Amino acid sequence: MDALERRERDRANSPTLQDVARVAGVSRQTVSNVLHAPERVRPATREHVAKFIELLGYQPNRQAQALARSASRMIGYLIKPLAHGALASINDRFLHALAEAGRTTDHHLVLFSAEDDAAEVDTASRLYRGGAVDTVVLHGLTADDPRPTALLKLGVPFVAFGRTESAADAYPWIDVDNVAGVGAAVDHLVNRGHRRIGFVGWLAGDTIGDRRARGWRTAIDRHELGSACHALDVRSEESIASAVQSTFHLLEQPDPPTAIVAATDTLAVGAMQAAQRWGLEVGRDLAIVGFDDTPTAEALDLSSIRQPIELAGQRVIAALLGTDTASPTSRLLDPQLIIRSSSARPASPRS
Repeated sequence: MDALERRERDRANSPTLQDVARVAGVSRQTVSNVLHAPERVRPATREHVAKFIELLGYQPNRQAQALARSASRMIGYLIKPLAHGALASINDRFLHALAEAGRTTDHHLVLFSAEDDAAEVDTASRLYRGGAVDTVVLHGLTADDPRPTALLKLGVPFVAFGRTESAADAYPWIDVDNVAGVGAAVDHLVNRGHRRIGFVGWLAGDTIGDRRARGWRTAIDRHELGSACHALDVRSEESIASAVQSTFHLLEQPDPPTAIVAATDTLAVGAMQAAQRWGLEVGRDLAIVGFDDTPTAEALDLSSIRQPIELAGQRVIAALLGTDTASPTSRLLDPQLIIRSSSARPASPRS
């Protein structure tokens, strides 16, 4: 007999609620009340029924109870593969943070895959309609992402980690202030004496990448460094090899940057490799700051902007459960600049 057959045999032989009621000489509803609404039952009856529950070894069918309440306590989450050539994905860290935050409230994740946005919406809807999940978490939103509107029309509950550029007031979301994070990196470099600060970003059109680029431009203009820096903006695919070539382009300029802010740690590592191949010492000849504060950043002593991922996971779960009492403006979480040797020194006098 295999394990599945044993489980089926045990299930068939397990006492039912009706068995408890029959042996205890009470109604089925009385047994149910003892289990789920004991305040409705007289103490003597509760004690009598509890004795037979223990004697028969009755275990309530938790799955049936969940279906009856239409509450699976499960949260749908799309998993995406790591980009080729990238060091790490912030979505992987968020997945772990979300799972941990959910565990503390007895909610757990149902992971699924989909080839595109339409397939994700369809899968999420089927999981919800079928009772497999109570709600869904969206992530990786683009500026005009169709998924929030589609799920709203289908009546599928969700919370987004990230937000669209418009209509974000129509659905619940938690996001990290990417503009402020890059702005803090530029402020740090200016305070170290740098005046030619380059930017290695994602290709235009990615919402998060565009916001980080906006943070760089806004901070550069705030410090009145536009004439020295606006030509030092290059874009790259999310890979070390692509970032190396983009950084070479910056270093070839007549007035190359003395510091670089990269949109991710992957791009920052590419910038570090390019600098070393150029004969520059990172931290002395060229300051570099990344974004996401991955384990790689710590290992390479790379300054980076740390996202509050654990807090984001907690806030998303709170929003899903309707227990988030924070004001709408506080849904945008502030990242933290972690300064390491790659940018800690003052700029060279030659800068």
